[in-house]
Order: sequence, then C-alpha cells, then structure tokens
Amino acid sequence: MFWRTALAAELEYRLNFLIAALSSLGNLVGSLFGLFLFYRTGYTFQGWSWEEALVILGIFTLLQGFAATLLSPNLNRIVQHVQQGTLDFILLKPISSQFWLSSRTLSPWGLPDLIFAGILLAYAGKRLNISGVDYLLGAVPLVFGLISLYSLWFILGATSIWFVKIYNVTEVLRGLLEAGRFPMVAYPTVYRFFFTFVVPVAFLTTIPAEVILGRGEFVWVVGAAILALGLLVVSGIFWRFALRFYTSASS
Repeated sequence: MFWRTALAAELEYRLNFLIAALSSLGNLVGSLFGLFLFYRTGYTFQGWSWEEALVILGIFTLLQGFAATLLSPNLNRIVQHVQQGTLDFILLKPISSQFWLSSRTLSPWGLPDLIFAGILLAYAGKRLNISGVDYLLGAVPLVFGLISLYSLWFILGATSIWFVKIYNVTEVLRGLLEAGRFPMVAYPTVYRFFFTFVVPVAFLTTIPAEVILGRGEFVWVVGAAILALGLLVVSGIFWRFALRFYTSASS
C-alpha cells in the first residue's frame, strides 16, 4: 500500500521520469565511452574481453538502479526523521524500525537504470552464449551484493543520530562504488586489496560477473554470503546501539 501511494505521488510529475531516463542513458553512454577508450586500441583488461567487461558494467548499472529505486529514497530520509523528530513516531510503531525505514517508499526514477542494465546484460549474454542457468547462478552472489550495499548504506544512515547531516559521507560511498564499473584486475594490487577487503566493491560486481561467465570460485561466493549476512547483522546491532543516543526532537 505504501509503495502504491509513493508511486502514485511520484508519477504526478511524469516529466521527471523522462529526465531520469535521459540521465541514466547519459551515464550509461559515458560509462561505455570510458570502457571503449581502453579497448579501442586492442588493449584488454587481463582475462576480460569487451563483452565480458560489459557484463560488469551491466551489473554495476543494475546496482545503481536498485540504489535509486529503494535505497536512496528511504535511507537518505533517516536524516530528516532525526532532524524533524518524526523518528519518534516510527519507533512507536509495532514493527521493526529498521525494516520500516528501509522499505517505506519506492521511487520509479531508478527503473531506467534497471531496464538499461537488462538490455546490456542480454546483449553481452547473446555475444558470449550465456545461458539462463548462468544468469540464475550469478543472481546468487548478486543478491548477496545487494544486501551488502544496503547494509553499508544503512550503517551510514544510522550515524545521523550523532552527526545529523551525512550527505557528504554517502557521496563518498557512491564515489568509491564507482570503481565497480570496471573489473578488479583494472586496478593496481593495493587498490584491489582495498576494494575487496576494506570497501567490498569486488563482491558487488566482479564476483557476480565471474559466476555468470562460468569461472567463479566457490570460496568467493561463500565469502560474499558471509560478508552480506555479517553486514546485515552488524547494521541491526549498530542501529540499536545508535538509538541509545537518540534524543527526541519533538518532546
């Protein structure tokens, strides 16, 4: 019911959907052009052909769509709830406050990214003869990646209990996640370590892509599962810890 109401409200401004579609298309064209600059002279990332790199880009675009559709419209509002004191009313509801804050609304402006991601993955899959089973197998670590992305974003959102304005922090996270548009082998060893074990960008795009391409290693899929479930648990624990320091702004 909440999602239906949110979509009805957003779609009153239908021109926004066209603008969002053009913006998504522009971002995708820019990403393709950046990737093309590497491959136009015959250079390839080690072990990654042009079509295989497109799989990475497709997954990255899908993550962008997921974030714009569900994460950004919900988790960025935690700051507003803290500032305005409306978090009080959420905490009084007989439902998990983390669940309510994470899923209260839905935005259609991320749908163009999801559509373009599907087109890109379908095109690359046709060129590489990727089967439906391969896509289903790749969906497993991809779901783990979505959970990890959500958990990181929610943890940052929870810090608004102390800092209130955290927009710059979420922008830093967005900037770091931009590294996921290329295979991890594109980066020097130090950066690969950072994007795997510090900010787990590799678990968001590269590992799902390798599973889709049929060369994923089981240990990395297990690692993605452990990371996702671990971050999800930590996000819940951290949220409950942060609430101890929340002081009502309305009373």
